Amino acid sequence: MGQRTLRWGRKTEATWCTAFASLAIVVLCPVWIITNWIAVEHFNGSLQDMLSTALTNGPISLAVHFSPRPSTAALLGYGAWIVFQAALFTWLPGPISLGQLTPAGNLLKYRTNGLLAWSVTLAIELLAAVFGIIDLAVIANHWEGLLVVANAYGALLSVFCLIKAHLSPSHPGDRKFSGSLIFDFFVGIELNPRIGQMWDLKLFHNGRPGIIAWTLIDLSYTVSQYHHHGSISNSMLIVDLFHLIYVVDFFLNEDWYLRTIDMAHDHFGFYLAWGSVVVLPATYTVQVQYLARNPVLLSPTQVLAVLTLGLGGYALFRSANYQKDLVRSKNGECKIWGRQAEFIRCIYTTEDGRSHESLLLFSGTSPDPPFNSKKLHKS
Repeated sequence: MGQRTLRWGRKTEATWCTAFASLAIVVLCPVWIITNWIAVEHFNGSLQDMLSTALTNGPISLAVHFSPRPSTAALLGYGAWIVFQAALFTWLPGPISLGQLTPAGNLLKYRTNGLLAWSVTLAIELLAAVFGIIDLAVIANHWEGLLVVANAYGALLSVFCLIKAHLSPSHPGDRKFSGSLIFDFFVGIELNPRIGQMWDLKLFHNGRPGIIAWTLIDLSYTVSQYHHHGSISNSMLIVDLFHLIYVVDFFLNEDWYLRTIDMAHDHFGFYLAWGSVVVLPATYTVQVQYLARNPVLLSPTQVLAVLTLGLGGYALFRSANYQKDLVRSKNGECKIWGRQAEFIRCIYTTEDGRSHESLLLFSGTSPDPPFNSKKLHKS
């Protein structure tokens, strides 16, 4: 089988269809987030009841009467949150890690101090609660206003990144222009927009305001359930456990995250900028938002089944990611499940004309490819 050498990255030209689809996503995604909140807050989590009301009274009436309202407290709190996380991102110590080689041949450095930032944030909140400075349910109590502010911040961040890409790009060779302003706004132009040499906007927003907030939002709604119902359901504790495992694992493996699709291939536009500060905290926590209002008590059998399925699935996910990273870091000289790793050596070319190699694993938890890859490489 012949070897093909390709340049990677998204297509550089947008069609009218992709531009229209991008516009639809930019417009409809905030509507989706808001309608989810309306369903949980005002209709007991029932999308059917919410849609029935919209059909009866009209969607405009639904929006006027039930849409989330901004608040001064939420604006000040969210602003302080972003500034605080930015300070931790800037000044906390941490190892210097390397990302994936970019299409223009840049090998960027990152300070991976996420686990320490998460620990410091959680410790400060718990201490503030112990000394009566804050109520741990404060986020749940102000979630309506916080959702509005987060949407506004995500939109402004997306606009800022679009303008920055044109006027002051961090790495000009890694930019992608499609010829469509709408498409560029949605998917992003810059791959790794930075302020200065090390302050990476993508890593900060992907890994700080959203993911660290995830733990605090879960905690807040758990306390809110206790305040309203006098106890915490086992279903709420299970959700908290699953989310906590993911967050801690993410920060323990922050160096690995630098070489995932989000960081290595996705450009930073509305898709990641708005998505990181809105979709992640708003939708990843929808379970606790619902359970805080509607406690569900699982039987011991149900608890065992959910824990087995959830923990087993996560173990499979983590195992697959670990194996792929291991093979690439060891250049294929390693074993997977006691057997020599099998992989494909893929050749690609960066914009500077240099050829590079990446390893594609197809043994262990990774499935066999749909062709006879052994003719390409078996190690």
